[in-house]
Amino acid sequence: MKYDFTTIMDRHGRDAIAVDSVGKIPGFAPEAPAEGFDLIPMWVADMNFPTAPSITEALHKRIDHPAFGYFSPTDEYYNAIIRWQTNRNGVKGLTKECIGYENGVLGGLVSALRVMCSPGDNVLVHTPTYIGFTNTLRNNGWNIVHTSLVPDEDGVPRMDYDDMEKKLRDKHIHAAILCSPHNPCGRVWEREELERAYALFKKYDVQVVSDEIWSDLVLAGHTHIPSQSISDDARHRTVALYAPSKTFNLAGLVGSYHIIYDRTLRDRIRKESSLSHYNEMNVLSMHALIGAYSPEGARWVDELRQVLTRNVRFAARYIRENFHGVSLFEPEGTYMLFPDCQHWCRTNGRTLTELEQLCWHVGVALQDGAMFNGQWNLRINLALPEARVREAMRRLDEYVFNDLPFR
Repeated sequence: MKYDFTTIMDRHGRDAIAVDSVGKIPGFAPEAPAEGFDLIPMWVADMNFPTAPSITEALHKRIDHPAFGYFSPTDEYYNAIIRWQTNRNGVKGLTKECIGYENGVLGGLVSALRVMCSPGDNVLVHTPTYIGFTNTLRNNGWNIVHTSLVPDEDGVPRMDYDDMEKKLRDKHIHAAILCSPHNPCGRVWEREELERAYALFKKYDVQVVSDEIWSDLVLAGHTHIPSQSISDDARHRTVALYAPSKTFNLAGLVGSYHIIYDRTLRDRIRKESSLSHYNEMNVLSMHALIGAYSPEGARWVDELRQVLTRNVRFAARYIRENFHGVSLFEPEGTYMLFPDCQHWCRTNGRTLTELEQLCWHVGVALQDGAMFNGQWNLRINLALPEARVREAMRRLDEYVFNDLPFR
């Protein structure tokens, strides 16, 4: 491979929540490992790889000019997004006017929902649910109405369209959040699935916020279908949110964007976003996106997807073969696993919290899935060098899931 996905970076003291917060935020961050075990960060959804060289080159080039005054987004910024969406997602007809900056996907979500509905209104969300959605909706006064993803006969999480329709109808819901690809389950929705969902959204006049921040990180054999491409109706009832932050490990730079085709909806959301006078782009974030959404950035992502596919397939196979009582769906996108440990916990007389503490004790700093409405789930980040993933599985095998003294 041309790019570096094998170096084990030391992120301590480099402003990384993934390592510097371990043992310091009880109830949120994992506890620090016991003596003799180094930390393997597998909880926060950022990557433990150096970012694409085209990004650091773009930043260096801009920093060489020592003035950082007021600025406006350039045509180069908008053209980079248009090319990326065209080449990577097959998007047609995207123009500069449809693209707007957002400080983050969750900030864009709030601005959109404030236009779509009022505080106290019901919002439909699939569960398991990204914790950011949960906290954002509750903090802003919306009522969360969950509709569960249900495993089919092959264990693939599917939308329950009957349940969705019942709740849209009975609870008078007119705003929904779609997570595509889905976090934390890792589903990459098929076109037919999205078509059925949008048929319901049209029937009950539901506007949609589609979080597509993971859209670049689909694994081998799968393809992301932009929600707005489903139909002309979907195009106009959907606010799609994207960012290079998840794809290129740029969360610390802050910078997302929306795509809104409906002019009235777009104007109202932009007005809402402007009210705080805070939703303004950082000049370095702009140049980071331009460097990311370049031909070299695209090549880097293609190699990254190969690495993530190998890691996911290895870890899923290892867990299935060695951790009896643990079940999982092998993700089609993202780099997160969401294994269900209910049978193992009940068989071994352990709570999920006790299981997590066993993992943390040996340095495998994974995340509590209960935060995502997975009562018996762990959430495991696999965006690490393969050697680290293998070492984590070895420790879990030797010291946790198959350690006889703990049984």
